[in-house]
Amino acid sequence: MEKPNDQRELYEKLKLKTDHPFMKRYVQMGIKENLFSDMTGALGRMHDTLVQAAFPELIGRNIITVMPTTEPMERFPLDTDAVAYRYAEGAVTRLSGKKNSTVDIYTNRLCDSSEEWTREYLEDATWNVMDNMVQKVGRALGLNETKEIIDLYDAVEDSDLAGGAPINGGDEALDWTGLLKLHNAVRGEDWRPTVLAISETQLHQLLNDDKFIHAQYFPSNETDIEQGSIGSVLGMRVQASTLVPNGTAYAIDTRVASAMLLRRDITVEDWEEVKTSKFGVRATTRFGAGILRSSAVAKMTNIKTTLS
Repeated sequence: MEKPNDQRELYEKLKLKTDHPFMKRYVQMGIKENLFSDMTGALGRMHDTLVQAAFPELIGRNIITVMPTTEPMERFPLDTDAVAYRYAEGAVTRLSGKKNSTVDIYTNRLCDSSEEWTREYLEDATWNVMDNMVQKVGRALGLNETKEIIDLYDAVEDSDLAGGAPINGGDEALDWTGLLKLHNAVRGEDWRPTVLAISETQLHQLLNDDKFIHAQYFPSNETDIEQGSIGSVLGMRVQASTLVPNGTAYAIDTRVASAMLLRRDITVEDWEEVKTSKFGVRATTRFGAGILRSSAVAKMTNIKTTLS
């Protein structure tokens, strides 16, 4: 969006589209069910439903630093070769840094998902059907955006990773020793990993490790066996997703490793193709993402891809 208030203006325009088949039916059924009283309430309900459905899938935003922006491009200068020195005895110590590189991140990535209906389908659709479709669009958008972020880390050159190369998992299940290797690789570059990104299979491998289920071990207070989840370990928040390649794990210092510029947050829109009599709703986000310091990313590959 070109201006900060463009999103609000978009919703104002949508309020006027009382002739759009989907919006019309959505409002009619919502009023009938006493969920809201007018178009404004319908848009609010639709947006809330969309965001709530998308949020559980948006783990990509948990493994990268998110920065709202209104600019089409942001330039990040990287300080290197910083040296502290004193001008004279008792003088203030000054830090001298040489800015010899920059990273430009453009907000030109668009994630979207949509559903379509025929006019006849809409005429028969119940409120539950329409609400379910809005949720489906939200979930698809969340998965799409998360895949973009994970692909960003996957594209980092092996030689640029923390430690100068991926860590070989030795075709063994991910365990406490493997986590220490990932953590050590990032710490060896003078960064501190804040997030551990793994696949669901690797998460369950950790849950199969005694160190995460026995009370006498430190990580156990962050493990919820009933939920099948691990909150954090070694200071790293654990983020698991099927979108992370099975057999791969990342330890990332999100404070310095990368940035996601959010130009347009989750937005719901209507769409129609008059010639084919198809109508629907779509959800979009517009953002940019880039790696700032690849040495703050550790990667382990060749991890066993099964539990047993």
